[in-house]
Amino acid sequence: MADQRKAALQYARTNREDFLRVYEEILSIPSISTDPEHTADIQRAAEWMAAQLRALGMQQVQLFPTPTNHPVVYGEWLGTAGAPTVLIYGHYDVQPVDPLDLWKTGPFEPTIVGDNIFARGTSDMKGQALITLKAVEALVETGGLPVNVKWLFEGEEEIGSPSLDEFIARHKDLLACDFAVNPDSGMIGEEYPTITYALRGLAYFEVRVYGPAHDLHSGMYGGVVHNPANALAELIAGMHDEQGRVTLPGFYDKVRRLSKEEREEIARLPTDEAHFLAQTGAPALYGEAGYTVAERAGARPTLDVNGLLSGFTGPGSKTVIPAWAMAKISTRLVPDQDPQEVHQQLLRYLETHAPKDIRWEVDELAGGTASISDRDNPGVQAMAQAMETVWGRKPYFKREGGSIPVVAQMQDLLGVESVIAGFGLPDDNVHAPNEKQHLPSWYRGIDAYIHFFLNLKP
Repeated sequence: MADQRKAALQYARTNREDFLRVYEEILSIPSISTDPEHTADIQRAAEWMAAQLRALGMQQVQLFPTPTNHPVVYGEWLGTAGAPTVLIYGHYDVQPVDPLDLWKTGPFEPTIVGDNIFARGTSDMKGQALITLKAVEALVETGGLPVNVKWLFEGEEEIGSPSLDEFIARHKDLLACDFAVNPDSGMIGEEYPTITYALRGLAYFEVRVYGPAHDLHSGMYGGVVHNPANALAELIAGMHDEQGRVTLPGFYDKVRRLSKEEREEIARLPTDEAHFLAQTGAPALYGEAGYTVAERAGARPTLDVNGLLSGFTGPGSKTVIPAWAMAKISTRLVPDQDPQEVHQQLLRYLETHAPKDIRWEVDELAGGTASISDRDNPGVQAMAQAMETVWGRKPYFKREGGSIPVVAQMQDLLGVESVIAGFGLPDDNVHAPNEKQHLPSWYRGIDAYIHFFLNLKP
């Protein structure tokens, strides 16, 4: 195995230019999943991924149709007797590129500037998926895979993966594995290898408040009719107390406590208050009392307003009492919280606190449970050893504040945990103009996955 490790790493270094050429190929396909005009590009990207699997010698490579015409790409290699089976997840679709005028280079014209490659999908997540493909190529070409692998690439991640839940449920036997690998993530910094072991869930709502039958003259009716915008603002203001805690009834009842050991591990993260101030540009930080900023960012639940709309918002003045007001409200959830229960908690809050002179409605727009993995499981430990070998330092274990629904889906439907390890950086402009990937980190990521697969060998 030592000889193969050395040979595979050398193969990866020798073939960097070829790896980069292939990287540019997939980045050139505008596989924007939100835009029906790019359906053909989605199909082309799916076929490109399937061709990559076939070139690696994978078997049973096929495209499964979905109602959105964004195929699921599957392939497998099960020829390593007695070895664990790893399910590798990725997505080949990307976000829209708007606003186009803010791009310094063509969003689907991969351009290298210094140590970075710029294009839509470089970091999220074509580049991360390609890391796993090229690590496997290096192993296949230098003695063969030390483990069994299955691949699942979807084309709907950026539109909420509407078909994935049903696909996994219908293909449990096909996707059976010991654990999953998900590189749809990043590192804290280029010298800070990071494993994400927990992800927050989501419960997302639209709250609408109604008052008069139509907009009213504020001079004639101000002080007579309760302004829906005022009422909504009052309700939102009451959703947090002076300690920054969410006031929905029962909101914290199922929140899992952080252990002393876990708080010590989170304290290792190089993400102090100065880090968050630099990242956000905010004048000061805010949050729940009694927790560090790193704990609040990934290990505690939150409630935030994502958008507000009411009345006249154009230039100049128009003195109206609006007929309605609307707020988009998201809650980020931690392990053991249930999105449906949070929905009921929001309804109970409004039933208790909404004034009787308005009418209100709540629509649940999205939801997903949180996930957490055992940091001592063999997959996580194999990746931790791999990162320490490549970077020369122990990796950081991070609880991510965002959501990757497929991780919870695999936990619920397949009964397996995921190793979440990607190599994007915080300044990669994911979902924004001028998305990029730091190429030295990308090459290191390939080396890390080579070590990872070899570390799993029985």
